[in-house]
Amino acid sequence: MPLVANARMYSATATARADWKTLLAWVLERAGLDWLVIDYDAPAPLSALWAREDLGLAMMCGLPFSQREPRPTLIAAPVPSPARYGGRPAYFTDIVVRADARYERLEDTFGGVVGYTLADSMSGGVALRDHLAPYRAAHGSRLFRHAVGHLIHARGVIEALAAGTIDVGPLDSYYHDLLRRHEPDFARQVRTIASTVARPIPPLVATAALSADELARLRDALQASTRAPALHDVTERLLLAGFDVPDPADYDVLARIALRDDLPTFEEL
Repeated sequence: MPLVANARMYSATATARADWKTLLAWVLERAGLDWLVIDYDAPAPLSALWAREDLGLAMMCGLPFSQREPRPTLIAAPVPSPARYGGRPAYFTDIVVRADARYERLEDTFGGVVGYTLADSMSGGVALRDHLAPYRAAHGSRLFRHAVGHLIHARGVIEALAAGTIDVGPLDSYYHDLLRRHEPDFARQVRTIASTVARPIPPLVATAALSADELARLRDALQASTRAPALHDVTERLLLAGFDVPDPADYDVLARIALRDDLPTFEEL
């Protein structure tokens, strides 16, 4: 059976989804690999996708990548084009509130309701808990009166904010930027009041065994994709400057954060 490719993590809109499929198909063709670009749409759990053993080229959250044994093969990581990424394969968690909310600082949201995507998501859960941990320690008691989880993805966070279900929540910054690029009216329902420090961005990985030649061809094709005239409009719409090959050990920090003894749960925040 052929291996599969997927970019569900950053298929923030229908346009982005189609563009990622176009880019992945181009990469596989250039690499000479007869694999399948598959659909895997929300609300299907990403954890089930990442548990598959037939992934040849799939985006994976950096936290499960750092925790999985055996660790998947890191093929490459996207480099977003907006200036705040500094030409690095990095991202942030944007902490957002409803656009018309009275809050000006993160501290202003304390006492309200915090939302999150999934407890095991780095950008949508763990990074927010890590960012809030010093506030929780200084405060000595809960910061929020309630937490609402299982919002699945950044769209769910924005929808919950717009509906008034939560007062503050986390967005993967690259996903957030793609929403602002392709669905500005939807994205304008929220505004950012804080952002976390930069962390290694979710990489493209393989859980299946790849030969050294296949790995080299994939990396060459990914790096060529952002220079290919045929994909110029695609990569521009994806806010994609290129692909880098970070050291897999760069992601170890994410596992260390998740295992910290002093990291509060959302029930403790």
